Amino acid sequence: MLAIFHKAFAHPPKELNSPASKKQKLPQDTLNDFMCGHAAPNTFSMTFGQAAVLAYVRPHTPFLSPPEIDEIKIQTLFCGLDDIYCLPFLGSLNNLCSLIRQYGLSKGTNEAMFLIEAYRTLRDRCPYPADQVMKDLDGSFAFVVYDSKAGTVFAALGSDGGAKLYWGIAADGSVVISDDLEVIKAGCDKSFAPFPAGCMFHSDGGLMSFEHPMNKMKAMPRIDSQGTVCGSNFKVDVYSRVNSIPRTGSEANWADWGSH
Repeated sequence: MLAIFHKAFAHPPKELNSPASKKQKLPQDTLNDFMCGHAAPNTFSMTFGQAAVLAYVRPHTPFLSPPEIDEIKIQTLFCGLDDIYCLPFLGSLNNLCSLIRQYGLSKGTNEAMFLIEAYRTLRDRCPYPADQVMKDLDGSFAFVVYDSKAGTVFAALGSDGGAKLYWGIAADGSVVISDDLEVIKAGCDKSFAPFPAGCMFHSDGGLMSFEHPMNKMKAMPRIDSQGTVCGSNFKVDVYSRVNSIPRTGSEANWADWGSH
């Protein structure tokens, strides 16, 4: 999958951008490369003016491998509802049934549908802090949620390493998010890094750890094998605490995220 969001509202961390990058591509060029690299019948894209581009490849293989094959394929799901898009959900949730009951959803709800409903609940009612919602997800997961009406981005990666996600900066400063490392490398040059496990990013609140919400995130300089400075990795700063206790209830909105 590929998601590109304009810098005017995505607000990616400045440490992702490497001064050594000389060959970053514009978003349209990265999208073209992505589309050309996959078979046309299995690939589609959606463009939201200058704000965002979403592209997705339907999986060629079923979710579960045959019993004689030890490796389990990563489930890939796409869903859109009321101008909110989950593109895609990678992985699976072991406790999906209990989450469906908790949120009062229908039995046929899959992980991508659930993520949209969970996001909408956080956006509109905020009964729980965002980090608590993420910690309640049991399983391997990576996802990007785009709210086209509000113009916001919400992305997260589970902590168990079962799914992978990468992000970087395009030539015009847009943030590029994908599970395809080669697409990220080609489009962002040196200005990319793995998305940090156990973390979530919101365009209004920035990057934070949902496992350690009381600690700030720290940019760690990353040097490649040629000695070139690349986009920074981000890790929990165990010595730096946030300023206040995370709020709950109706006060736990996105605007408070960065000030916890």
